[in-house]
Amino acid sequence: METILLFAPLVGALICGFSWRLIGEQAACVTATGFLFLSCLLSWIIFLTFDPAAHENGYYSEPLFTWIASGSLDTSWGIRIDRLTAIMLIVITTVSALVHLYSFGYMAHDENFKEGESYRPRFFAYLSFFTFTMLVLVTADNLLQLFFGWEGVGVASYLLIGFYYRKPSAGAAAMKAFIVNRVGDFGFLLGIFALFWMTDSINFDVILAMGPELAEMTFSFLGYEVNAANTIAMLLFIGAMGKSAQLFLHTWLPDAMEGPTPVSALIHAATMVTAGVFLVCRMSPIMEYAPFATNLIIIVGAATAFFAATVGLVQNDIKRVIAYSTCSQLGYMFVAAGVGVYSVAMFHLFTHAFFKAMLFLGAGSVIHAMHHEQDMRNYGGLRKKIPYTFWAMMIGTLAITGVGIPLTYIGFAGFFSKDAVIESAFAFGGDLGQYAFWLLVIAAAFTSFYSWRLMFLTFFGEPRGDKHTHDHAHESPWTMLAPLGVLALGAVFSGFIWYNSFFGHTDEVGEFFGVEYAEAGAHAAEGEHAAGDSHGANADAPAAEGEDHGGEAAYAEEAEHHYVLIGAPGEGAIHAAPGNDVLNEAHEVPTWVKFSPFIAMLLGLAMAILFYLVSPRLPKIWAETNPILYRFLLNKWYFDEIYDAIFVRPAVALGRLLWKSGDGKVIDGGINGLAMGIIPFITRLAGRAQSGYIFHYAFAMVLGIVVLITWATLSIGG
Repeated sequence: METILLFAPLVGALICGFSWRLIGEQAACVTATGFLFLSCLLSWIIFLTFDPAAHENGYYSEPLFTWIASGSLDTSWGIRIDRLTAIMLIVITTVSALVHLYSFGYMAHDENFKEGESYRPRFFAYLSFFTFTMLVLVTADNLLQLFFGWEGVGVASYLLIGFYYRKPSAGAAAMKAFIVNRVGDFGFLLGIFALFWMTDSINFDVILAMGPELAEMTFSFLGYEVNAANTIAMLLFIGAMGKSAQLFLHTWLPDAMEGPTPVSALIHAATMVTAGVFLVCRMSPIMEYAPFATNLIIIVGAATAFFAATVGLVQNDIKRVIAYSTCSQLGYMFVAAGVGVYSVAMFHLFTHAFFKAMLFLGAGSVIHAMHHEQDMRNYGGLRKKIPYTFWAMMIGTLAITGVGIPLTYIGFAGFFSKDAVIESAFAFGGDLGQYAFWLLVIAAAFTSFYSWRLMFLTFFGEPRGDKHTHDHAHESPWTMLAPLGVLALGAVFSGFIWYNSFFGHTDEVGEFFGVEYAEAGAHAAEGEHAAGDSHGANADAPAAEGEDHGGEAAYAEEAEHHYVLIGAPGEGAIHAAPGNDVLNEAHEVPTWVKFSPFIAMLLGLAMAILFYLVSPRLPKIWAETNPILYRFLLNKWYFDEIYDAIFVRPAVALGRLLWKSGDGKVIDGGINGLAMGIIPFITRLAGRAQSGYIFHYAFAMVLGIVVLITWATLSIGG
């Protein structure tokens, strides 16, 4: 079943890409979509039936064939299934299958292609190929196979972002995404090399078990003696920063909106950009013993959440607003992973996939209705024109802003997962925990503001922009609306249904992720989350039998049933180092902390109502009153301009120098000088020797013989 799940999208891509002329465009696209729905069905079967307790160490792997055997490097292409993989499988295949279906309507008539030009089979083939490489990434049993999928999704994203190849902006965006990701991938490769150097393996079952040992080892790097665990973890995180668009390597993500909207939903909302989060969680047995690296993850993640939220406040392109929202939400996930609550990082990844994909597809429905107009300033009053899209976008907005009732189990998906991240950051404690907590709360307020701003500018108020476009706005076909309905179910119910599995009692989380746990007594261990800290009380107690404390039980019972994760590194899908009790402490944060995301959401909503419903002139007045700040945010903190000045222009100048002086003057000049100067000169000299007189030739022959005999005599005599 796992093999079929993995290779079905590849078969669909090959059929759609190379056989569409034989079976027809429609049949090819339907075939590719059918294979995706098959993978989706099998993924949900695995997710719902997978029992970590039924497998040794909480996972099972199936080698398919020997891949690389060279010296001590002996790795097979295999499929590893654990809870992390199962979560990613349903995220990838569900969103991809729905995007395939959605694309039948969205890509039916594309103005970027000429009449009669076949572009849909290529588009569906690219989508299926991307899905295959993403599945390779998450089912990998070793780092090299994971890197193969990692680079595969990079190639697929390049093809999809630049799908409108006649648009210079699309080609530039594809190049930008490819190049920026290569920067992160260089760090990732160095991390893989370092792991192989220190452990003589790249297989997960070997390297993950060596986390504590790596924390005690050192090696030389850039002339310094460095800690192995910290350095490897930092290098792996640099790779994650590129793929998941974290601060400094984030600039490619907003420009990637140049691709068709289904591409944005598939790659840049729910799947590829979460690969970095998946990598950090997969490598948790090493990350847990690298405190410097995890602190860096917290710093960068919180800064990214705040930065992207500030930029999203003033963007006018509907897809770019959602793109910066994605960047911000990825920061939340990394903070959760950095503080050591990997289950919460995966929780937000899981819920985010549903509501963010729905927001992107909803934005595509709006763009489709408005004849590919993407500037929200030219929208307005669309809720009656496209009511189904409006309600889908409303549900997505309620989910991403975290609407719910604090201290209850009533709320949308984002309410459960985002609040869990914020509470975990506060529970981490110290200055770093406070830094992350406050930046995430402020980002939550900004998220609420720009999300409701999008809704009010698009669906409320008077129509703006081209009147003809508004008059002819219409609802999308069912192929575009049906995926919105399915994703809406996830945006509403996914947080509530799986809350306890990801963020419930420690024993419930342990069972779900296949991690051994033990009862720690009435009080939590006080040890801080750092390598080498002692374990909590009763750490040597036998694992509990998995008592069911019930999802509805009040967390007051935690004092009586306090559990800690005691699984060894490499056992189960995630790992918690001794002293890491953040999961338990997150449930015991003060009440005001649990209310803080809710209050932030209300503040953002109130400001959006004031600015865009009560007094629509306020945004213009604010921008004119604070022109420097407005331009700073509108220009995305000038990251692109700074990078252009530091990297792009010097690189272009160097290229021009090498072209004009190196290639033009030295190489071309040297060849031309040789061909047009030296060779003719020698030719003229040689020509003078061709006198036509036989006695000249005889003299030359005699002279040659004399020289030859002289040389031979001297050589023999020597």
